[in-house]
Amino acid sequence: MLTRFRLTAAAVLLSAGAAFAASDTITIGMVLEPPNLDPTAGAAAAIDEVVYANIFEGLTRFGPDGSIRPALASSWDVAEDGKVYTFHLHDGVTFHDGTTMDAEDVKFSLDRARAEDSVNAQKALFAGIEAVEVIDPLTVRVTLAAPNGNFPFNMAWGDAVIVAPESIASEATDPVGTGPFKFADWVQGDHIDIIRNDAYWGTPVALSKATFRFIADPTAAFAAMMAGDVDAFPNYPAPETLSQFAADPRFKVIVGSTEGETILAMNNKQPPLDNIKVREAIAHAINRQDIIDGAMFGYGTPIGTHFAPHNPDYVDLTRYSNYDPDLSKKLLAEAGITNLKLRLALPPPTYARRGGEIIAAELAAVGIATEITNVEWAQWLEQVFKGHDFDLTIVSHTEPMDINIYARPDYYFQYGRPAFIDLMDRLNLTTNPADRSALLKQAQEMIARDYVNAYLFQLAKTGVANARIEGLWANSPTQANDLTAVHWLE
Repeated sequence: MLTRFRLTAAAVLLSAGAAFAASDTITIGMVLEPPNLDPTAGAAAAIDEVVYANIFEGLTRFGPDGSIRPALASSWDVAEDGKVYTFHLHDGVTFHDGTTMDAEDVKFSLDRARAEDSVNAQKALFAGIEAVEVIDPLTVRVTLAAPNGNFPFNMAWGDAVIVAPESIASEATDPVGTGPFKFADWVQGDHIDIIRNDAYWGTPVALSKATFRFIADPTAAFAAMMAGDVDAFPNYPAPETLSQFAADPRFKVIVGSTEGETILAMNNKQPPLDNIKVREAIAHAINRQDIIDGAMFGYGTPIGTHFAPHNPDYVDLTRYSNYDPDLSKKLLAEAGITNLKLRLALPPPTYARRGGEIIAAELAAVGIATEITNVEWAQWLEQVFKGHDFDLTIVSHTEPMDINIYARPDYYFQYGRPAFIDLMDRLNLTTNPADRSALLKQAQEMIARDYVNAYLFQLAKTGVANARIEGLWANSPTQANDLTAVHWLE
């Protein structure tokens, strides 16, 4: 049964197909439906895929090339000691409910995100903040406990968007931001509508309305694109049909890179996965290319650690976990493991469901049986991510430069080695680029040698769109369907 959230009179008018020409609206396909629409209180990438840069904005933002750009802050100054950032806000910014966005809202948002009882999924982004001060309505001073040259980068995440105390209680189902689009309608299980914010403080968008339709099934996604029911599918779930779209002049195929490290995650505190030999055995049992070819039809880059290959500090460590089933059997014997059976939880994305079947067969070949359970996204978040109730799972981590999650002992795969935490602490205090690069390379090697997870491939961004649509991101420096520059060619 479909559940409908707020539908305004304006949204009713916008729902009428005759109200707009095709060049004024767009329908975007998405594989996963977000569990809520509050990016400051949820971990699901699907939240940002709807709201990032469209509904909500932060002090800074990611550009399509991965650069850090001004957003609600027009500029910022950094003190000589690297610990004090002064942000200068744009004047005349209002929230969608008409209230003014000013320095008090920035202080509220940052203090809320770093509070002891914060439910922010990326609370670590704010951990270094010592104080947030309102200098005047358009100036905010943020004092850090230690220098952090990465702070503007941290503020560009979807988890760091600016919200207001007046509307925070209802953000999950009725989001109120400062962005160029406003929330209009959510029919759970089907779609979300957003409409142009005519009171937007910045450059107006070309689109009057955008609809995000949720289509998890690859066959249904193909049919929706071919029928024109969907105008663009930025993260298309059926790569096996991309050649058909490429040969059809009505469409264009957009292939780029993402920040998505796709991993077979292992519960490091769940016996026998708390034994490094068992984790190493699992890693050597998997042929990465089999997963890339069988689940992604050749789209994807093999990885040996939790770091994007397009990053200049990436180190190719695939040799540590090369495909070697005989070594897997030897390691299991050394660990005294026989008749091992592990639970494998597979969320909805194609890479997980298809890849899981291949991995299960390869693990069986070395003597590891798996009990596969297909779980919906909300169940995965509750059971695996929050509850740590799993042995193995497959997921793509699409957050930018997120190797620091391995320093969180309570993170779902439960690693948190003290030496790694120390590395991340040193990284946070380091501003010299060469020194930061050296620390990042040490971090990559540590988690690769500890076989925290089995690292599979970097998720490619394979999208399909109507050939007349311009402005969609080719790459994904963050998890977003940024529609601010999207328009139709005449």
